[in-house]
Amino acid sequence: MIFLTKLDQVAERLRERIISGEYGRGDKLKQADIAAELGVSITPVREALKVLEMEGFVASVPHKGLSVPDIDPENAREIFELRVLLERDLVERAVARITKAQIEELREMHRQLSKLVKEREVYPVRVANVRFHFYLYEIADRPQTLQFVRVLWAKYPFNFHDDQAVRFKHLQQEHGEIIRKLEAGDKKAAVAAMIDHIETGWVRVSKNVLPVARK
Repeated sequence: MIFLTKLDQVAERLRERIISGEYGRGDKLKQADIAAELGVSITPVREALKVLEMEGFVASVPHKGLSVPDIDPENAREIFELRVLLERDLVERAVARITKAQIEELREMHRQLSKLVKEREVYPVRVANVRFHFYLYEIADRPQTLQFVRVLWAKYPFNFHDDQAVRFKHLQQEHGEIIRKLEAGDKKAAVAAMIDHIETGWVRVSKNVLPVARK
């Protein structure tokens, strides 16, 4: 079991909020407000924001403080291609090490995600997706690669999906397929299912982000 410090926990909650869109692009981030929301002191929030700034999740604007940076559509395709490259490596290594208990944990995470999809809880669904991916990726025990993937997720245009309801339904189906392959012991197929999941998401995102990049 991985032990997370208070700083780690705060940083992870902030990453999830940014990726899910709960903190929107361009939103200012105030330490006191975040500390109150998370029920922690200012210190871990301040330190977590320093970490997230280095990762690209937040940006410091002179005389304005910290905010969530805008997405750069020009870089979207490159970021997608890097995601496929690095996340494939993590999944291949994870499925070689995964235990039955860890597969069952993924199954439970999928049950929670499915419940949120039915309830149409937009931000919680996105957070559940983040947790599913990174729980699996952490099993690979490749902390440097995992860190690079976090940086890529900070810059990826998740919120450019053209139809969230449709994407969430696909998300539910695709996560389920990954788990079924893992439960069947078909490691190669599980890796392929994850890559297909990432690529399917990109197809929907690119419909919106690439026209923006060409303007």
